[in-house]
Amino acid sequence: MAVGAFALLITASPWRRERIFAYLNPWEESNALGKAYQLTHSLIAFGRGEWTGVGLGGSIEKLHYLPEAHTDFILAVIGEEFGYVGVLVVIILFYWLVRRSFNIGRTALQLDRTFAGLVAKGIGVWVGWQTFINMGVNLGLLPTKGLTLPLVSYGGSGILMNCVALAILLRIDYENRVMMRGGKV
Repeated sequence: MAVGAFALLITASPWRRERIFAYLNPWEESNALGKAYQLTHSLIAFGRGEWTGVGLGGSIEKLHYLPEAHTDFILAVIGEEFGYVGVLVVIILFYWLVRRSFNIGRTALQLDRTFAGLVAKGIGVWVGWQTFINMGVNLGLLPTKGLTLPLVSYGGSGILMNCVALAILLRIDYENRVMMRGGKV
């Protein structure tokens, strides 16, 4: 039913249909200069970066070719300046952050701190999904969404909420460590 509803929504409105077709074929000339402009320039940035990148500050795509390069498409700029190696480092760091939050949540659950454990795991899921969606959009695996890369993209409210979530995660970890040493929280 969900696939049928999705197909009906796409066929019912021409602008949705154009966005889906632009995502499916971004290199068609009308799409590359229109609806898929960001995606094509993101892929160009990744291609220019190759293995080790063009160097810090050497990105050409961030000079107004790639709109919103400092927010939604910061990974493409990282890919252009630091190459495959830089993107791999960013992916590994986010993997470590998500895995660490799940470990903190598991420890809290083992200490019978159910709410704290679920909050820690929820923060891990939140950061992981947001990262996955942003990276998927930058690499052309998902349609453009406008979702920032946590802790990396420029933005006031997004970075503030990510820092608040990390502060909560650090507090849960601190309380876990205190309880494991026999102290009271």
